[in-house]
Amino acid sequence: MATDTNDLEQDLVTLNLTYKGTPHTYSFSSNATISDLAEEVVSDLSIPATNQKFMIPKLGTLKTPFKDPDLPIFSFADKKITLLGSTTKEANAIGAAAHEASRNVQVAATRRVQKVKAYKTHDWKREQEENLYTFTTLRPLPYLPNPQKSLEFLQRLKDDAGIKASMRTHKFTVPLLTEMNPIEHTQSNHEGTSRTLGLNRNRGEAIELRLRTDAYDGYRDYKTIRNTLCHELAHNVHGTHDRQFWDLCKQIEKEVEGSDWKSSGRRLGNEEYYGGEVDDHGGWDGGEFMLGGGGVSSGAERESESLSRSEIMAKAAEARKTKEQESSQGDGSSDA
Repeated sequence: MATDTNDLEQDLVTLNLTYKGTPHTYSFSSNATISDLAEEVVSDLSIPATNQKFMIPKLGTLKTPFKDPDLPIFSFADKKITLLGSTTKEANAIGAAAHEASRNVQVAATRRVQKVKAYKTHDWKREQEENLYTFTTLRPLPYLPNPQKSLEFLQRLKDDAGIKASMRTHKFTVPLLTEMNPIEHTQSNHEGTSRTLGLNRNRGEAIELRLRTDAYDGYRDYKTIRNTLCHELAHNVHGTHDRQFWDLCKQIEKEVEGSDWKSSGRRLGNEEYYGGEVDDHGGWDGGEFMLGGGGVSSGAERESESLSRSEIMAKAAEARKTKEQESSQGDGSSDA
């Protein structure tokens, strides 16, 4: 009997993974697969399979449905594995927060209407169009820090006067506006680091925006993100970056800026609107948004090699230093 027990122990594969900074150790039989790992995480951590993302060096980010559900655990058991995902309780809390945020916005809008109704007639047609030509669902990524803040950022974009006006003009209805996970859309090689700032799937079925900095410790400039959104809305009509696309893109930018009463609808000279930073490689077709997963996947999904958090933070610090140097040089120049 002692020999049989030793043989059994030798057949076990030990796997270590980290979830929210806490290490977890699991033991599996030698023929166990990635699907068995997903089931164990459901049982042990109460994270639904659709919410799970395993970040494994050289393999990238693996999530259900797995491209290879029979991938043996022993093939990556010796690697550093990071698990991302929200529990059922956390996902429900995000849904409740989204409902509460929407209700608060509606209450605030109702109060504003009540204050000005004595001075202004009620524009029922405009209200109906704004309810129709808008973003139907807003969704932050629940497994990233402070999803409530991302939800508020998405709500601000939805309520932006310029965005609302342009979507009415072009009759754009987008079922889903969500945030992008920076680490999944950041690629680094010997030529430098490239970042995808926005994605539009199936001409407006879903739009993803890079809201956060690379290190997740802050949010990008609002007007730069809004300009990216203008770019992605243009992909509702044109998939490729041809002349027609750029004409429509600049038209939407002008409409948004012109209807932004906070900026008085003004621009300086003939300068472009926050241009030069949008990068999305064009609109793309196919794929399915995974409920609770916080991302869009497709058969031709681009799986870039993940950067470590320390690498991302170092590059973010380098970018901030460059920006500060450029800012200091700009302070010494005179206005044109």
